[in-house]
Amino acid sequence: MEWWMILLLLFSALGVLIVIGMPVAFAFLSVNLGAIFIMQGGGRAFHSLVLGMYDAVSSFTLLPIALFVLMGEILWHSNLAFRALDVLDKLLGRLTGRLSILTVATGTMFSSLSGSTMANTALLGTMLLPEMQRRGYRSPMSIGPILGSGGLAMMIPPSSLAVILAAVGKLSIGKILIGALIPGLIMAVLYLGYIVIRCRMQPHLTPAYDIESVPLREKLIGVVKYLLPLGVIVFLVTGVIVIGVATPTEAAALGCFGSMVMAAAYGGLSVASLKKALMGTVQISVMMLTILASALVFSQVLAYSGASRDMLEYVLTLAIEPLVVVILMQLVVLLLGMFMEQVAIMLIMLPIYIPVINALGLDPIWYGVLMLINLQMALTTPPFGMLLFVMKGVAPKGTTMREIYMAGMPFLACDFIALVTVLLVPATVTFLPGLFQ
Repeated sequence: MEWWMILLLLFSALGVLIVIGMPVAFAFLSVNLGAIFIMQGGGRAFHSLVLGMYDAVSSFTLLPIALFVLMGEILWHSNLAFRALDVLDKLLGRLTGRLSILTVATGTMFSSLSGSTMANTALLGTMLLPEMQRRGYRSPMSIGPILGSGGLAMMIPPSSLAVILAAVGKLSIGKILIGALIPGLIMAVLYLGYIVIRCRMQPHLTPAYDIESVPLREKLIGVVKYLLPLGVIVFLVTGVIVIGVATPTEAAALGCFGSMVMAAAYGGLSVASLKKALMGTVQISVMMLTILASALVFSQVLAYSGASRDMLEYVLTLAIEPLVVVILMQLVVLLLGMFMEQVAIMLIMLPIYIPVINALGLDPIWYGVLMLINLQMALTTPPFGMLLFVMKGVAPKGTTMREIYMAGMPFLACDFIALVTVLLVPATVTFLPGLFQ
């Protein structure tokens, strides 16, 4: 059977199962079982499947997934994040569009404390959206900034999905985490620039209102008391990786320890909050690791069938520039993002894409971050972007999906500008990892 027929059959079966509502992990597992039965006749091959899944999740390098999630859960349930938000609010004072700017600043900060885009978006929506709407902020400047900055958790370390991407693509977890930092900050700056420009062009979107003046002394106390300690946690997670004194796993453990110490110091580490944090960590981690295990075995099935090898040989015979190949790859991911969940896209395409990138002589770390940006765009791409539905869940009653779609479009355009920037200037990704090789 031709390689393209094998790929078509495998991906068609996988796509149908996902579309009809089967969980991603079970969809991968079902296709794996069917393919192994057809190609190897079952028997001992199924035993190898079980061993492959066990090996996939028993790797020490995957431990940061659970630790990053636990760190974020502790910070949320101990209310430390809410206190930091109040400090940022006071610092912005009477700035035009301050709540929209506060949303981006808060989303960026929270992204450095949690690897979950859904948790980040839900938290921002719950805390800020009611106040923004009470102040008369229109959807483009209330819902839009939440959608954009909520997805930054995929880009700014720590990011659980970045760890999964590195594991599936067999890339350096530390380099992926650090390489995504500058592109993530570029996206945040683009969001801020768009908000400032649009607020000046259409001031009715963010009506001015009187706020209580806060003395400088009180602002400084808030920064020292609530923001600087969070900066220590960011350093424990990201800084120690950058300077090369800890692995991503060790950094994640340090971040967890730091968040627990801080929560205890501020009186937020109760038995109830710790229980909620642990239960949330177990639920999210089990889901991610189950999907990961099934997807890694799927990549082994592709390798056994020979389809991935034959496709690689075919791509290398094409007389087109490597950059054009990368652009075509990104177009496929962007198209899939309109209909599929980003984790499924990543786990389906990476086993095929990374060998092609290596064969073309391109930097796989650069491509991995490029794909992260594209997947972050998938979170807010209509009609089925995951964050669109998270936003719908926390938005006030009466908010329509069309309203959410339209509010997110300008921020999707900002993401596209960042994607093109990283595509044309690889140094935005390779600079930081290159400093600490």
